[in-house]
Amino acid sequence: MKNTEISNNNSEKELTIDKSISGDKSKQISKKDTAQNKKTGSKNDNKNKSFDEISNEIFKDLVSKKDSLVREIKELETKKNELEKDIDSNFKGQSDNIAKRVKGFQEYLTGALQNLSQNVEKLELVSQPIIVKPSPLDEKKQELITNNVVNIPALSETFKPDEQIIKNCFSTFTEQPDFYAEPWKLRRSLDSSDIEMMDDWFFNMGGRGSLESRGSRQKNALLSAGLISILGELYGDQFQTLILASQPERLGEWRRILQDSLGLTRDDFGPNSGIVLFERPEGVIERADRLEANEELPFIIIDAAEKSVEIPILQFPLWLAFAGSNNEIYDDLDLN
Repeated sequence: MKNTEISNNNSEKELTIDKSISGDKSKQISKKDTAQNKKTGSKNDNKNKSFDEISNEIFKDLVSKKDSLVREIKELETKKNELEKDIDSNFKGQSDNIAKRVKGFQEYLTGALQNLSQNVEKLELVSQPIIVKPSPLDEKKQELITNNVVNIPALSETFKPDEQIIKNCFSTFTEQPDFYAEPWKLRRSLDSSDIEMMDDWFFNMGGRGSLESRGSRQKNALLSAGLISILGELYGDQFQTLILASQPERLGEWRRILQDSLGLTRDDFGPNSGIVLFERPEGVIERADRLEANEELPFIIIDAAEKSVEIPILQFPLWLAFAGSNNEIYDDLDLN
């Protein structure tokens, strides 16, 4: 009896232990299931949240793009309306005005042409004589022109009024030299050939022309001294002698001969004195222009060694160019 009871008790104990074990296992399984359900639920919530956020952002972008497109469409519509207004006001309006003006001008032309044709039909095509009477104003103009005509004397008559004074000087030049004469008076005597050349220069050339060289610079300077003395009698201090020679040695020879022949000093040769020496024609022309601007008279003498005469020199009223022969120019070059 005792053994059976013990065995029964043992079996009951085992059953209770098995039940408790199975209960514990079921509890553990249920806990695991709940934990897994919680995890899957949280994952699903996270997925749902991220999808909502993405969809919201996409929706917002679409809305903003729509708004910008609507604004651009409105701006384009306003620009379109402005362009249509400009076209209507500028092109169509002006074209209408031009069309109206052209039409009005056509109507005017048609009317004017009709009037012209009617007037032409009424004209009498008969040529009538035209009588032109001289105007009194034209007569006055002709009188003024005739009164303003100035008789310009010939060059040969330039010194005609002073012929007697010049002839008297010629006669004194042929007499014995006066070494103690006043300055600017000729202190040497001249021969008849020199007088003939001077007469030709005054009364045939009118004080402007070229003379044949006397054969040397000394003789040419002596003849020029006679001309300077006569011009001093005629014009006093209102003229100045300008001598052109292209080398200093030639100018020095001119100065020495004129100084001795006219009783001059070094002070008489300078820019503000009676005789000025030049090596270049440009200086002669410039000085002569200044003298004429001051209402004074230049007398230009050109050395025989100069091969040409500048054209501006020919415009001045008094000038003398000595024409040297080829041998004379060649000898002069050898000496220098």
